[in-house]
Amino acid sequence: MGYSPVASDPLKKPQKRHSRSQLLVAIGALVVILGLALGLGLGLGLKHHTTSSPASSSSSNPPPPLVESPQTNFVLNGLQGQPPQTRSFFFTVAEATGAPDGASKPMLVVNGMYPGPTIEANQGDRVIVNVTNHLPNTTSIHWHGLFQNQTNFYDGTAAITECGIPPGQSLVYNFTFGDFSGTTWWQYLSDLYHTFSTVLLSQYLSPWGIDGTPGDEPVSDSGTLNGLGQWAGGGSYFNFTVDANKTYRIRLVNTGSFASIRFSIDNHPLTVIEADGTLIEPYVVSGVVIDVAQRYSVLIHTNSSQADGTFWMRSEVQTDMFTYDVPGQNNDIRGILRYSTATNTAALPTASDNPGPGVNNLNDMDTARLVPAVNDTPPARTRLYPATVALENTVDGRFLAFFNRTSWEPLQGTSTFLSVRNAGLAGSMYAPVGSSLQSPDQLLLTEDSIQVVDLLVNNLDDGDHPFHLHGHRPYIMGSGRGRYIGQGLNEVNPLRRDTVLIPAYSWTVLRFVTDNPGVWAFHCHISWHMASGLLMQVNSLPSKAAQLDVPQAIIDQCNVPTVGRA
Repeated sequence: MGYSPVASDPLKKPQKRHSRSQLLVAIGALVVILGLALGLGLGLGLKHHTTSSPASSSSSNPPPPLVESPQTNFVLNGLQGQPPQTRSFFFTVAEATGAPDGASKPMLVVNGMYPGPTIEANQGDRVIVNVTNHLPNTTSIHWHGLFQNQTNFYDGTAAITECGIPPGQSLVYNFTFGDFSGTTWWQYLSDLYHTFSTVLLSQYLSPWGIDGTPGDEPVSDSGTLNGLGQWAGGGSYFNFTVDANKTYRIRLVNTGSFASIRFSIDNHPLTVIEADGTLIEPYVVSGVVIDVAQRYSVLIHTNSSQADGTFWMRSEVQTDMFTYDVPGQNNDIRGILRYSTATNTAALPTASDNPGPGVNNLNDMDTARLVPAVNDTPPARTRLYPATVALENTVDGRFLAFFNRTSWEPLQGTSTFLSVRNAGLAGSMYAPVGSSLQSPDQLLLTEDSIQVVDLLVNNLDDGDHPFHLHGHRPYIMGSGRGRYIGQGLNEVNPLRRDTVLIPAYSWTVLRFVTDNPGVWAFHCHISWHMASGLLMQVNSLPSKAAQLDVPQAIIDQCNVPTVGRA
C-alpha cells in the first residue's frame, strides 16, 4: 500500500441531500476539492524493504515528464438521480519527473498525472479499477474510508489484505459502495518531499536519525494545493474561478505524510458540513486544521464585496511537530480563488497579514464542536481492549514504534488475510479470540462473533498521532489528558469518523462493531510512524472471512518474488 493525496473534486453547489459517494483523488498532500497536496506517502511494507528507491529504475530511459492534472479533475460532474451502475477506470502507476512546486524531482504518478484521476460515484454503484503497475517495485492501492464489506481482499493494504501487484502486472479492484457517502480518497506511495521517501525512511530508522537525533521525523520542503505549490521563488498557483453570489461545496483532504494543514480563504467564512463522511450540523469558522488523512467538506458563499474579486486560498503547514528546519522550506502554500467578475484575471490577490476571513471575529474550527447532523446512538459495549502507544530506541540501535510493546513487521510472501483464510479453510483459527501476538510481530484483536468493541488508546508518546481504522467508522466515545482511569464516556450522539487525532500524553476510546468480515489495519497515518511499526490489526469474523470469494489474482500475487514494495 502507499499513499496518494486525493485531489478533490472541487467546487460544486451543494445539494439538499448528500447522497453521493465520492472518491477524491490526487497525488500530493493536502487536497482540497480544491485539493491540497503536501505529501509523501509510505507503503505499509517499507520497514522491511531495503532495496533501491522506486525512483531508481532499472531502465536506462529517464522517466517521462509529469502531466499536470487538468482543472476538470477537481470539479465534480454531478451524478445525482442516476440509477446504480458500474463505473470503470484504468490506472497506470509509474514514475515521472516533475516540479509541482518548482523543484524538479522523481515522482510516482497515476496515468502520468499529479494529482491522479478523481473518482465520483453514487451510493450503490460498483466501481471497477484496473490498476497496472509500471514501477520496479510491488505496489497496491488502498481505498481510504471505504468499508469493503465482503471484499476485504480489495482493501489494498500490502502484507495485510494482499501481497501487492508485481512489476509489469495488473489487478482489477472490483467493489461496491453500499450506503457510503461523503469524501474519501485512494492512496498509493507518493511524495512531495524533495528527497525520495525511501531515502528519508532509511535515515529515520537509523540510530542517528535524520538530523543526528533519533526519532526526529523527516520534515517536508513544501507542499501543493491540487498539485501546484511554490518553493524558492518557483512553482505556480492553483486557480479556481467561481461565480459571484453562489454557494460552493469544497472537499478538503490532507493526503500528506506528517504535518497538519490549516486551510482558509481570505474574506470567506467556511461552513463545516462533513467530517470523514459524517454529516455535521453547520458550523461557521475562520479556518480548518486538517490532520493527516482527515477529510472535511465546507461551504463558501461567494458574496465578498472586495473590489478586485481575487482571494488567497491558504494551506498553511502546521510546524508544531517539526524539530528542525529545512533550508528554503515553504510552509505557506497558496492558491487563488477568483470571481468570474474580476477584471484583471492575471493579478495576484492582495497580500494580507491576517489569513482567513476575519469576519465577525470567527474562530478556527474546534473538533469538540463537531455535532453529527443525524443522531446516532452507539450500541452498548461488550468488549474492551487497551492499546498503549510508545516510540523509542531499541537495544539493537533502531528507533521503532510500538502498540502494547509490539512493533509491526509486514509478513513476507503472504498476507494476514490469506493466513486467516487458509486456517479457516483447514478448520482452525489463525489467532484465538481476544488480543494475541502472532509471529512475527502481528498484534491482532480477534472476534469471531459480532461484538461492540471499545478500543482504549493510551498515547504515551510526546507527539500527536492521527489514527485510522480501516473498514469502519468508529464512534469517538471520549478523550482526555493523561491515562484513562474510568472517566465517563459520551453515549449521546458522539462523532463518528475513521481518522482521529490522539494528542501526546492523552487517551481516546473508539467504539466499533465487528460486523465486517476480514482483517483491518489500525495505524498511525503519519507515514514515518506507520513504517516504523505503529500498526495493529482487527481480525473480524474470521470464520466468515474464510468463506469470502477471493479472486485468484490476489492469491497468485503472493507467489511472485518481490524486489520491494511501494
